[in-house]
Amino acid sequence: MESPDTVSPDTAGTDGAVSPDHGDTWLVVPCYNEGTVIGDVIRAARETFPNIVAVNDGSADNSDVAIHAAGAHLVNHPVNLGQGAAIQTGVEYARAQPGARFFVTFDADGQHQVKDVLAMLERLRTEPLDIVVGTRFGRPRAEGDQVPLLKRLVLRTVVMLSPRAKRMGLTDAHNGLRAFNRRVAEELNIRMNGMSHASEFVTQIDERGWRVAEQPVDILYTEYSMSKGQSLINGVNILADGLLARRLP
Repeated sequence: MESPDTVSPDTAGTDGAVSPDHGDTWLVVPCYNEGTVIGDVIRAARETFPNIVAVNDGSADNSDVAIHAAGAHLVNHPVNLGQGAAIQTGVEYARAQPGARFFVTFDADGQHQVKDVLAMLERLRTEPLDIVVGTRFGRPRAEGDQVPLLKRLVLRTVVMLSPRAKRMGLTDAHNGLRAFNRRVAEELNIRMNGMSHASEFVTQIDERGWRVAEQPVDILYTEYSMSKGQSLINGVNILADGLLARRLP
């Protein structure tokens, strides 16, 4: 894999000052052709979390420009390598930064919410946990958090097909919102791209003995995010990944 290009943030053009709190936490944002929304996503998150690294995974649009303008650290993949590779690159970048203790994988399309990240980090700080994984099925659905029926059925089926997920009591193995400590960041080694990296996360939790818990989260399904990632083809890919995971011990 070619070495990614990195650009430090230039905050001169961003709105206001970032909070001095949560300086030990890094948000890792994989990005592929999200130029129309990622600037707003980063600016909103930076009101709480000053440290964000966004990995522009070979985007063909202006994602890199939007990321840099919003004040995040920018890492560029020369070509599209997939979400798994983007997350691995981002975690490696973040864990190399002074004072980094906690890490969060955070989507670029606006589906994830800062309030949920705060709740997950509080558990990491106060409970004997290494990683907290978001779940869409831990509480009654809130207004604006209507998981599409097909998506809900697919995600439930994937868990049923995954012996590891069932054994660890995970209900939403393909939730992209995760918070974890430095142990996980140091040991994480994602090699699968696309949607398959989510099952690889589950495998590594199991094999490495990371202490895991789920946190109910609210996912914002906007018209934009629905058009990007909720297609029938995407659902079929997730199911295929679940069938692969079933064949693993």
